[in-house]
Amino acid sequence: MNSNIDNHGHEHLHNHRALIGFDEHGIPKVIVPADTHTHVDKDGNVIEHSHEFTADYMKAVSDYRKTFPSKQEVLENTPDPAVKQMILHMEQLGIDTTFDRFDKQKPQCAFGLSGVCCKICNMGPCKITPKSPRGICGADADLIVARNLLRSVAAGVAQHGMHAREVVLSLKWAAEGKLDIPIVGDYKIKSMAKAFGIPTEHRQLKNIAIDLANVLLEDLSRTEPNEYKTIKACAPSERQEVWKKLDILPISAYHEVFEAYHKSGCATDGDWQSIMQQFLRCGLTFTFTGVVASAIATDSLFGVGDRVTSKVNIGALKKGYVNIAVHGHLPTLVSQIVKTGYSEKFQSMAKSVGAKGIQFYGICCSGLSAMYRYAGVIPLSNAVTAELVLGTGALDLWVADVQDVFPAIMDVAKCYKTTVVTTSDSARLPGAEHYAYDHHHSNIGETQALAEKIVTRAIESFQARQGIPVFIPPYEVEAETGFSVEYVHKHYGSMKPLAEAIKSGKILGIVNMVGCNNPKVVYERAIVDVADVLIKNNVLILTNGCASFPLMKLGYCNTSIYNKTGDSLKEFLLYGELPPVWHVGECIDNTRSSGIFSGIAQELGKNIYELPFGFSSPEWGNEKGIGAALGFRLMGVTSYHCVEAQIHGSEKVIKFLKEDTKSMLGSSMVVDTNPTSLGEKIVQDFKTKRKALGWINP
Repeated sequence: MNSNIDNHGHEHLHNHRALIGFDEHGIPKVIVPADTHTHVDKDGNVIEHSHEFTADYMKAVSDYRKTFPSKQEVLENTPDPAVKQMILHMEQLGIDTTFDRFDKQKPQCAFGLSGVCCKICNMGPCKITPKSPRGICGADADLIVARNLLRSVAAGVAQHGMHAREVVLSLKWAAEGKLDIPIVGDYKIKSMAKAFGIPTEHRQLKNIAIDLANVLLEDLSRTEPNEYKTIKACAPSERQEVWKKLDILPISAYHEVFEAYHKSGCATDGDWQSIMQQFLRCGLTFTFTGVVASAIATDSLFGVGDRVTSKVNIGALKKGYVNIAVHGHLPTLVSQIVKTGYSEKFQSMAKSVGAKGIQFYGICCSGLSAMYRYAGVIPLSNAVTAELVLGTGALDLWVADVQDVFPAIMDVAKCYKTTVVTTSDSARLPGAEHYAYDHHHSNIGETQALAEKIVTRAIESFQARQGIPVFIPPYEVEAETGFSVEYVHKHYGSMKPLAEAIKSGKILGIVNMVGCNNPKVVYERAIVDVADVLIKNNVLILTNGCASFPLMKLGYCNTSIYNKTGDSLKEFLLYGELPPVWHVGECIDNTRSSGIFSGIAQELGKNIYELPFGFSSPEWGNEKGIGAALGFRLMGVTSYHCVEAQIHGSEKVIKFLKEDTKSMLGSSMVVDTNPTSLGEKIVQDFKTKRKALGWINP
């Protein structure tokens, strides 16, 4: 097979048909069959010749799919011993997990992996092959791949955008008195109001909060083109100029999602480059409404939180307690459930039925949001292995709000008579009990009553579950969490010490390591392997979201990992006994990482794209992961991954993401399925950036 694309387009139609193949390392790339060509016969029919192409192509696809680990390989190589024990335990009980279902899905569709399957209209589905290089409507591989990618990032904007809507409305309604929750983040409200140009002098905090919420809501839902105020207030001016020149400044989050589905619909926009321009606009709305606005509202309403020490991993589950897990992304009702459960009234109620008390645990981002704001919420697992936590039999009630809640948890919950409660009209689970805000949030004033009903239900479930067998692997560790821009200023007095450490070479650079997990790689292995390379080479890691769980569970968020940490980074961290991985929170707390990047850049008088900063989501798996990586690339920060996007049916889209954005944005997307090699690429890129700045490499 010839790996070079012939784009000459000669009139006699010897234009080789580009398709997807995989190199000797199992990494997808565009290929063509060297001996495939077309010609027109005397009757005007297009005749296509291909010798042995199908066999070669399918072998390449098969070889790539063989790189996906089996459940047995996960058991042998996943770094967390608690995960290994729970997978074996559930196998013995005959209960399926994510890893069983992934094995049953193999072999995954080659056209889907390449992004060249189109099912947008009902004339299809269409797939791109040498025999059919265009879909029924005429869309080629470039257009189909671009449209699929745009629809994925638009879905991510909608998901994080709904999160933003919920917390911004909660802030507004709390200020108006419709929601009986105290506003804790006075400092955040006033500082952000100043950034947005909202008057604060001689005004009540609640009125400032209402004005701030209204500005954020306007960016969410604006219909008439106007200035995107969150970008204006929060983005570096250098970046705003870049985005303006590229004509990618958005109108509003709602508008850009509408436009994404409109442009990518049947027979509307036929230009793959136009589709990718909308892709970039969606990246900005994902960032500045889905992430930045969410973070502003959350910190304003619930406070920033502070550095705390927490027990983590499945071994931290406690027998004899009314055990409640909170899972998902929305903090409003969860905050009240936790406060209610830890109140004297409900602790006494639990003890009256024979429990030692009530204990809360965190799954995914609801748990991370609560962890450093309310003492005693123990983080256990990211979304992919939520079933393993249920498989311990130790949980009495599972609170499922929205996003990253796999339907399969219901099967395991039934096995252990664990009560599952859903709390949003956006997210229902068959068989779960529903105690939620209605579609119009007309019962927002009943938040406390809902919280009390849910905690009461947990106590009832504890009583009903007496005698259920419990299996808890004996693995737990302490993790330091709750790092933020505010904490850095509190600890160091300013960003200056951190900036000086980077410039001097004590810290080679900083990577924000985030993202979900993906069974296409050994569970949590890629995250740990990349982290090992980075901290050994004196790279400080910031982490949040699902990727942070293995780093917490395996000691990277405490000082015990100093034995794996480079000498100069360790020397810097010893003051204050800080870990080499700083846990900044849930996935919207990417804002904290970008805030640290921005603060350092300002201190050094440099642009973010010039500095040794990186973004890595080694195991990303969902649509929001596309937006998260794109958001940092739009800021000029290169993203690094161990899982390929479904784009490899299009040479042009690959080139756009991995090469062309370097000149457009100052950043690109780097993918290497070998996590150690990926970590080494990050280190080398940082050294190259340092050399360009005239800085010493340690």
